[in-house]
Amino acid sequence: MSLLRLEQVTRTVTLPDAEPLHILRGIDLEVGAGDHVSIVGRSGSGKSTLLNLLGLLDEPTSGRLVFDDVPLERMSSRQRDVRRGRDVGFVFQQFNLLPGRTALENVMTPLLFSAGRDFWRRERVAMEMLDRVGLTARAESIPSRMSGGEQQRVAIARALVRRPRLILADEPTGALDVETGNVIMELLDEAVESSGAALITITHDPNIAALARRHYRLDAGVLRSDRRALVDGVHA
Repeated sequence: MSLLRLEQVTRTVTLPDAEPLHILRGIDLEVGAGDHVSIVGRSGSGKSTLLNLLGLLDEPTSGRLVFDDVPLERMSSRQRDVRRGRDVGFVFQQFNLLPGRTALENVMTPLLFSAGRDFWRRERVAMEMLDRVGLTARAESIPSRMSGGEQQRVAIARALVRRPRLILADEPTGALDVETGNVIMELLDEAVESSGAALITITHDPNIAALARRHYRLDAGVLRSDRRALVDGVHA
């Protein structure tokens, strides 16, 4: 069953005194529960714009985006926000952790918007997630006292704490060394396998892309299924 489906999706930006900028051109993509999909592309290929659409942060100019059988155009702004907060987890290259908060507090943050049991159990749930990524001993540490790999693990714990159905990883290993990057990708894969969530990795690194089950290349706003993305090598 499809979790997320894009049908001939475009994104065009109108610029003053210039021709319209066509960022995405006729994107077709279908992602189901348990999928691990990689999207490789150079800087300027439209990766960030596509990420915003996949994460329900933006709307297509034309075409159709369907999330869990509900077309985006049928969702109100509030409904879209609720689905994003409940069903989508983001893992960013630069971590985006709250600098003055501990690892535990960072992971707890998404649960502050929960209701019922998840809200009242937020500290316990966050600690369980930190334990899952091997950071129980660092729960009271602030980001500036943690290594890059530790910060990324906190970011992953925060992304997974609400048990999202879709995980979007934007250059998740770009700021890490190769060994730490491989550990991070193993953690994401484990999360997908244990929860049945879908994982979409957006990267310029063909080695990271190779870890996915399905592979795509985004070039000048056009998305193609292409295993050559694993061997050609692309540079941001």
